[in-house]
Amino acid sequence: MTVFVDGWTLIHRNLLRLRHEPGTLLTIMLMPMVFVVLFGYVFGSSIGIAGSSNYREYMMPGLFVLGAGTALSSAMVDVAMDQARGAMDRLRTLPTNRVAMPLGQAGAEAVIGAYGLVVMMLTGLVAGWRIHDGFGKAVAACALLLLFRYTLAWVGTYLGLAIRSASTAADLAPLTLPLTMVSDAFVPTDRMPTWLRAICEWNPLSALATAARSLFGDPGVPGVPGASDVPGVPSHGAAWPLTHSVTASLLWAGALLVVFVPLSARRFARAGL
Repeated sequence: MTVFVDGWTLIHRNLLRLRHEPGTLLTIMLMPMVFVVLFGYVFGSSIGIAGSSNYREYMMPGLFVLGAGTALSSAMVDVAMDQARGAMDRLRTLPTNRVAMPLGQAGAEAVIGAYGLVVMMLTGLVAGWRIHDGFGKAVAACALLLLFRYTLAWVGTYLGLAIRSASTAADLAPLTLPLTMVSDAFVPTDRMPTWLRAICEWNPLSALATAARSLFGDPGVPGVPGASDVPGVPSHGAAWPLTHSVTASLLWAGALLVVFVPLSARRFARAGL
C-alpha cells in the first residue's frame, strides 16, 4: 500500500509543476489543431484511402497513437531534467518506495494524456471524424490508448534515468517520432515494400492504431468480415498483430511493463551509487 500512497504523492507533485509551466497545457491544446491541419488537409489532400472519401477518419486514430507515443520522449526529458537539477537525489534520501518515483512519473503522464486525448478527439470531431461503434467500444479504445501512454512513460522514465543528461535527452526526443511514422498510423501498409511492411505491421504502435480503428469503427481494419471492402487494406496477408490488434496491443503493453517497471525501479535505486 505504501508504494501507491508514495506514487500518488509524486503524481500530484508532477502535476503541480504544470502550474509553473502553463505552456505545456497550451501546447497540448494547440498541437491537435496543428496536426489535424497538417496531416488531414495538407498531406491528406494527396493521400487516398480506397473506398473512403474521408482520409481523416483513417488518420485520427493514428494521431491518437502519436499523442500516446509522446509519453516516451516527455518522460525521458522530464526525468533527465530532474536528475540534472538534483531532484532525484533528494527523492532518494526520503523514506519512499523505490517504485514510487517512476510510478509517479508514469501516472502523471497518463493524466496529462487523458487531457490531451479529449482535446484531440474534440478536434477530430470538428474535422469530420466520427465514432461509429457505440460509446462502450469508444471508452475501451480510450482506455487502451491511455494504457499504452502509461506503458511508454515507463520506457521513457528508464531512458531518462539511464541518460541522466537533460541536453542529451532533449536531443534524442525527436528520434521517437519515427516509431509512430514507421507504422500504419497514417498510411496503410499494403503498398509498402515487403521488408518495410513487415517492420510496420510488427510495430506495437501499428497494433494500437488498428485496435483504435476497430473499436471506434473507423476504416482500415484487416481481418474483419468483408475485409476486402475495408478501405486501403488487403483482405488477407496482414500480420497477426493487425488481425488481432486489441489482443496484440494488450500483450505489447504487458510485455513492456514487465520489462521496464523493474528496470526503472532498479535504475532509480542505484543511480546515485
